[in-house]
Amino acid sequence: MYGYNGKIAVVDLTTRTIQEKPLTPEEAQKFIGGSGLGAYYLVSHFRRYSKGTAIDPYSPENPLIVTIGPYTDTPVPCSGRHAVVTLSPLTGIFAESDIGGSWGVAFKRSGYDGLIITGCADSPVYILVDEGQVSIHDATQYWGKDTFETYEDLKKATGGEVTCIGPGGERLVRYASIMSDGKDARAAGRCGVGAVMGSKKLKAIVAKGNKRTSVWNKQNLVELVKSLIPQIRQGNAGMTRYGTSGGVLTHESYGNFPLQNWRLGRWPEGVEKISGQRMEQTILVGRYYCHGCVIGCGRKIQIREGKYKGVEGAGPEYETLGCLGGMCLIDDLEAIAYANELCNRYGIDTISTGNAIAFAMEAFEKGLINEHDTGGVKLTWGNAEAMVEMVRQIGERVGFGKVLGEGVRKAAESIGGLAMEFAHHVKGLEFPAHDPRAFNGVALAYATSNRGACHLQAFTHPFERVVKIPELGYEEPHNRLAVEGKGEFVAKLQNLMSMVDSLKICKFVFNGGIQVSHLTAWLNSITGWSMSPEEFMETGERLFTLKRMFNVRYCGVSRKDDTLPPRSLTHKRIGEGVTVNLPPLGRMLSDYYEYRGWDEMGIPTKEKLETLGIADLF
Repeated sequence: MYGYNGKIAVVDLTTRTIQEKPLTPEEAQKFIGGSGLGAYYLVSHFRRYSKGTAIDPYSPENPLIVTIGPYTDTPVPCSGRHAVVTLSPLTGIFAESDIGGSWGVAFKRSGYDGLIITGCADSPVYILVDEGQVSIHDATQYWGKDTFETYEDLKKATGGEVTCIGPGGERLVRYASIMSDGKDARAAGRCGVGAVMGSKKLKAIVAKGNKRTSVWNKQNLVELVKSLIPQIRQGNAGMTRYGTSGGVLTHESYGNFPLQNWRLGRWPEGVEKISGQRMEQTILVGRYYCHGCVIGCGRKIQIREGKYKGVEGAGPEYETLGCLGGMCLIDDLEAIAYANELCNRYGIDTISTGNAIAFAMEAFEKGLINEHDTGGVKLTWGNAEAMVEMVRQIGERVGFGKVLGEGVRKAAESIGGLAMEFAHHVKGLEFPAHDPRAFNGVALAYATSNRGACHLQAFTHPFERVVKIPELGYEEPHNRLAVEGKGEFVAKLQNLMSMVDSLKICKFVFNGGIQVSHLTAWLNSITGWSMSPEEFMETGERLFTLKRMFNVRYCGVSRKDDTLPPRSLTHKRIGEGVTVNLPPLGRMLSDYYEYRGWDEMGIPTKEKLETLGIADLF
């Protein structure tokens, strides 16, 4: 099996038993790897154990599935990634979280393609995957430590790459992350996968090994890749210089950047102070590259003086600046950088954390909560100290942080009154830092994403502004405010990104003009398959539909859940340079279902499942 190791490790933490199962060639070609293969294993597990209904995400029966893909540890650029799949404690539906860094390559070199973890240990443990051997070890001495300390201590003790949780995961913050690479802080941040890990008393997974990935035609692969690396670098030159944070100024200028819990139209004077350009001029000291990356979008920062002196490591990304900055009307870059470090140390998602705090600030403004509720913290707009303190309370699950650590949906239910009116989430997952009123494709993608509000499962916004993908029929970027054809556009990109998340490659390669034919040729050179671009896209459709069917069958998801919060559909965002737009979601959703071959309730038809070869799973 070129590109694969051909086996999966299965660990039961309750019984402390370890088994292996084969990854067959048929399974590999049908479900690829990464989140696609993870979804297949999740569905297979639920078929055996759930009796047709969802289980408690914190129950020992909920599997935590870690997977890599055929691109991992090959000459394909920007492929040092892995996926985590489970049932989300935040949303109660399908969860996948994608992460870069170095761990995925180390895991593949250990001799496995995936790790399925069930059960719950009776005391803290870590798993060591070393040269084809899996073992369980006591982690009592690491429990309670933050992710930076855990990474350094376990790396020194084992010599392997470490992915771990912090106090946020241990204390079951519902949007806790799994973190890799220490202070460089790569995060499987979304959906609360770290909380599932914490519920199993699993502190870390360490991977090491020297097994190199076999490639069917390495010379051909190298030649194919080598010719395209210059254009990937050129297309991402701004990303290299400023990181994702370089987009802050542009996105704010036309109404895409989040402000004041999605309420304010423009804030150019504040946003300029927290941009990637300002970061480069002040606290940036270097760049971070994931394994095999040719872009280097990661930020290395250091604060040398002032209140937050000593902060160093990963700088805040675009999403963090949007959610901990713009959403809260905070223009103090160093305070945001400190809050970002706290989130990384605690192991909590900066997107959900920022949304929760901004939501609380609006609740405070409207008198739904007060200083008595918050323990004396004045949750006023622009209050950087209050934001930092609330990050601490969430990470340590104390005070009002207990409420916000449940996520925006549950926090709004707890507070009551009008709180649900300004609780921004889809299916329980908080918004990333892209406004669906700025892109109709983003609106439809948020509503239909299998994990809740997500800009990455379709990744439409670059293709609605500057990126072209003629092989899917788009010679020019799709008009971001168009309605006609938007359902087909979003569905095609969801299918494509399902493959990208399964192959394990960074989506920023599309900024360099990478097309479906390139991805297919690389895959064939690695595996020896003869997959066509059309078959490539059909496989992506299979993977996306598989995840949808998991949500339908085990979580009760249907059209009623494919929606946006009231403010996104009714509140006009107004400001200089902002095109006023309210997404006509109902029409786009009907077009989308029709194109996908789903019924009017958003459920894939039996005929569609048979065509995709997954009817037998449901």
